[in-house]
Amino acid sequence: MQNDKIILLVGLMGSGKTSVGKRLAKKLGLPFVDGDQEIEKAAGLPLVDVLKCFGEEEYRAGEERVMKRLLQGEPCVLASGGGSFVPQQTRELARRYAITVWLKADLDILYHRTSGRKHRPFIEGNDQHLKNKLEKYIREEYPYYSEADIVVETREEMVDRTVERVIEAIRNFDGRNEDENAADIAHAL
Repeated sequence: MQNDKIILLVGLMGSGKTSVGKRLAKKLGLPFVDGDQEIEKAAGLPLVDVLKCFGEEEYRAGEERVMKRLLQGEPCVLASGGGSFVPQQTRELARRYAITVWLKADLDILYHRTSGRKHRPFIEGNDQHLKNKLEKYIREEYPYYSEADIVVETREEMVDRTVERVIEAIRNFDGRNEDENAADIAHAL
C-alpha cells in the first residue's frame, strides 16, 4: 500500500470521516489530520463561530486555503470538512497529491449521525430542517464527491469494519500508471 500520498477522506458531515480517519491512520502508521480542526486553528475560533463571525463565503475561502496547505503537506490521513471537496482547486490538488476516498452514506445514516449535534455549523434547526438540509447537500455535493478515486459505502456497522473495507479498497485501487506498476514489480524482484 502506498504511504507516499495523502489519503483524503471526503463526504458529507456524518459520513464517518473523523472516526474512520483516526483508526485508518493508526492502522497505516500515518498521522491523522482533521481538516475542521485545522480551520479552527487557522481562525483561532470554533467552526460555528467562524461561520457566524465571517459568513459562509469567507468560511469557505478559509477552508479552501487550509485544504491547499494540507494537500501539499506530508503523507497523512486527512479528514476533510463536509464541503471542502467542492472547489475545483481542491479537487485538482487532491488528484495530484492524494488518494481520495468518498465515504458515501445515505440520508438515514447521515441524519442519525448528525441529529442533536450542536457543534456542526451548517445544520442548526429542528429535525425536518436537518433532513431538508442533508437532502440539499446530497443533491449539490454528491456529484463532486463522485470524482473521488474510491467510493466506500458507510453503513451501520462497527467503525473498524468500515476501516477494513477502506483499506481493502485502497489496496485494490488501480489509479497508478503502468510505469509505477512496473517499478513496483521490479522492486519486488
